[in-house]
Amino acid sequence: MRLENILALSKGSLLGEPSVSLFESVVFEASKVKRGSFFIAYSPEDIPEALQNGAYGVMFDKPTQISDSEIAWIKVDNIESALKKLLRFYLLEKELQAYACDPITLRLSSMISTPPNFCNIEGSMQNIWEKLWGLEKKSIVLFSPALSDPDIFIEYSQLIRAQESTITIIEQTLFETSFIHNDTFYERQMLSPFFIPYLEHILFFYTFLRIPFQIRGFSKMGHFIPVFTNSRLESKEFGSSDRVVIFEPLLELIDEQIDFLDAQAAWAKIIYLLPESMRSSITIGVENIIFYRYSEEVLAILQSAVFHFALVAGVDKGILNPTRSAMKQLELDF
Repeated sequence: MRLENILALSKGSLLGEPSVSLFESVVFEASKVKRGSFFIAYSPEDIPEALQNGAYGVMFDKPTQISDSEIAWIKVDNIESALKKLLRFYLLEKELQAYACDPITLRLSSMISTPPNFCNIEGSMQNIWEKLWGLEKKSIVLFSPALSDPDIFIEYSQLIRAQESTITIIEQTLFETSFIHNDTFYERQMLSPFFIPYLEHILFFYTFLRIPFQIRGFSKMGHFIPVFTNSRLESKEFGSSDRVVIFEPLLELIDEQIDFLDAQAAWAKIIYLLPESMRSSITIGVENIIFYRYSEEVLAILQSAVFHFALVAGVDKGILNPTRSAMKQLELDF
């Protein structure tokens, strides 16, 4: 990457009169800097190590001591904003095809094997940059605007969605599914039937764009997380009890999950623990909803409630393993 392009795109100020004009790579960790690298200094304390390892340039947005006038020191107002501008230019040169989707579809895609010219991205600007930097020209990128800044891309398209069902469910529980897709049988996948419509879309997307893929298995979706427990809310082995607490961090999914549980487990005693902020948005007529004000209340509510399934929104599953003193305090406070 050329110094003149970095200055023009980042709107940064060049300090000094460096003898370098071209950089071999953009690096975020001082320990990974090599001779000719351009170092992104989120922390000024990392700069000495980067220089020692051979950095030819440094970008920074905090007060920094200029120690070597022969390299390029570029001061910007905000590193994240500057990197986004640089990345937009870089991706334009790459002629990437970018597609946007929801967080669930992106998560499923990240657990399916695809070729190197297809990339799922999310996370910090650093993570995204490092993933996209090595992509070959005209690669395909999938991202979620809910998880990554869409302004990284000058233009992008919405995910091409399935118009008809291509997955046949053979057997299912609330948390496992056996299904057939394209004459291939996938037995007892650790994937709730709740996610099958999302899986339909990503598999259709792959097929439509002729992206080879291989399903090896699903785990740790991070959504609709079941924790099997006993009457004391102690975690038990998967499938070993009829008392399950289901955790969902994404509040936007709760309406859909309530409908799913009502349809798939009509026989069961189900309760829904939702944050007070959702009171006005929940469909009128849903029974057994308990609103909580603070996450600390949730454990005490679960301890006193009778249920087969408890859907808990916006709280981490770690609440089921607090210290004993914390548990006693919760009981006293509730």
